[in-house]
Amino acid sequence: MTVVMCLTAALFVLAVLWKVYQLTQAPYDRALRAVTACLVCTAGSFSTGFPPEKRALDAALGTGAASLLSNVLLLAAVYSLLTFFLHSAADRHRASRRARLEAVPLVLTAIVITVATVTAPADVRGRPYGQADLHTPQVAVFFVAAQLYLVYSLATTARWTARYARMSQKPSATGLWITAGSLAGMAAANALRVVMDLTGWFGSGTAPAGLSHSVALLFALAVPAFVVGLSYPGLAMRLAGFRIWRQHRRTYQRLRPLWDLLHDAFPQDALGRSPGGRWREAIHMRGVHRRYYRRVIECRDGLVRVSPYLAQLGVQDGATPQAVAEHLRAALCAQAAGTPVTTEALAVALPGEDSIDADARQLVAVAEALVTTA
Repeated sequence: MTVVMCLTAALFVLAVLWKVYQLTQAPYDRALRAVTACLVCTAGSFSTGFPPEKRALDAALGTGAASLLSNVLLLAAVYSLLTFFLHSAADRHRASRRARLEAVPLVLTAIVITVATVTAPADVRGRPYGQADLHTPQVAVFFVAAQLYLVYSLATTARWTARYARMSQKPSATGLWITAGSLAGMAAANALRVVMDLTGWFGSGTAPAGLSHSVALLFALAVPAFVVGLSYPGLAMRLAGFRIWRQHRRTYQRLRPLWDLLHDAFPQDALGRSPGGRWREAIHMRGVHRRYYRRVIECRDGLVRVSPYLAQLGVQDGATPQAVAEHLRAALCAQAAGTPVTTEALAVALPGEDSIDADARQLVAVAEALVTTA
C-alpha cells in the first residue's frame, strides 16, 4: 500500500463525505445525486486496488471477484457522469427518461463481464489488463465488452457536454468544451484498446507498438484535461474575484489621505471601527470589500457635509476633484471654526456613471490631488 494510494484514498473519502453532506441539504437535486454516485463508484473502484481488500474479495467471492467489482464500479461511475450531464443539459422529464434508457447498456455489459468472469478458468481470472491472457475467450470478452461500453458512454457524455457548452456562457462554456474534448479523447483511447484486445484475441497476442503509444498519449492528455475542464470555471471565477479584491484593497488604501481629513472633521460619520495604523492596514487581508464600501461611503458623506463651505470658497456645483482638493483643507478649517454658511450642499466630484466603483474613482482623484497640493 503506497503513500500515494493512501493520500488518494483520503481525498476520495473527503470528497465523498462532502458530496453526501451536500446531498442531505438538497436530496432532490438529480444532478447532485449523479455526481455523488460517480464519486462513490470511483472511490469504490479505486479501493479494490488495495492488496488487502483485493485478497479479501477474491477469498470470499472467488478469484477474479475484485477485478470484476472494480470494473463494474468503474462502468457505473462513467454512467453516473453521463447522467449528470444529461440532467444538466436536458429538461427533467427528458433527462430522467434518457437516464433509464442509458442504464440498459450498463446492465447488459455488467451481465456479460460477470458471466465471462465466472466461466473463465480460475488461473486466468483477475489478472491486470497488461498481463491478461487474451487468447482465452472469456478474458477477451471481459475486456472488449467493458471497453466498448466505456467508448459508448464516454462518447455520449462528450456529446451531451458539448451540447451543454453551447448553452452556457464563459467561463463555464470554456471549461465544458475542455471537458468534452477530454472525454472524446478518452473514448478514442478506449476504442484503440478495443482494437488492441481484438488483436490479442485473434492475432499474435501482441498489439502493435504504435497503438500502445497512441493509447498512452491520449490518456496522458485527456485525463489532466478532464480535471482542468471541471476546475476551469471555478478557477476563473476565483481569479476574477481576486482581481476585484485586489482593486478594492488598492482603492481602499489610496483613499486614505481623503478619509483621514474627513474622519478627523466628522468622526460621527464613521460606519464602524476605525482602522489601525498603515502597517496593519497593509497586511490585513480579510473584510476588504466591507472596508472598501465603508470608506467610499464615509468619504462621500464627508464631502457632502463640507460642501457648503466649499461653495463659500467659490467651488461650484459639479466641481472637479482637483478643484475640490484645492479648497478642501480651507473648507474644513472654516467648518471647524464654526463659520456660518448660507448655501446648501453641493454635488462635487461626481462620477460619470451611477456605480460605487465610479464614485470611488472620483474620490481617489480627490485623495491624490490632496497629496500633490499639500
